[in-house]
Amino acid sequence: MRRQVNDGYELDDDRGRVDVDALVAFLTTHAYWGRWRGRAEIEQQVVSSWRVVGLYADGAMVGFARAVSDGVAFAYLADVYVDPAHRGDGLGVALVREVVDGNGAEKFRWLLHTMDAHGLYAKLGFAAPGPDLMERPAPR
Repeated sequence: MRRQVNDGYELDDDRGRVDVDALVAFLTTHAYWGRWRGRAEIEQQVVSSWRVVGLYADGAMVGFARAVSDGVAFAYLADVYVDPAHRGDGLGVALVREVVDGNGAEKFRWLLHTMDAHGLYAKLGFAAPGPDLMERPAPR
């Protein structure tokens, strides 16, 4: 899948196109949720994820999202970001929409963790969990 969004931006799910250097730089320095990971862990996550989608401007990766899934009924959205210089034009919504609605994923039950982007995810149908969800957090 490769498609244009907004002027000059492109979404692409070719994992070979992912700029791992840019991804590592963002996740280890700017992402409150990912700083504990090193390059090896991030590379493994790109390889083993069900789907990865990059956001590109003039060929450079300026955003990213990935999904972990069984490919049938369940998926977890992770590592969503848009470079701060490219925010504010709906690119984050377009990126997440492609992950959660593209490639047959619209029928899945989706989960995610976020501390600061509830408004963005609400636009795409995410809401607080109901009484049927429990979580075992990772040890810190």
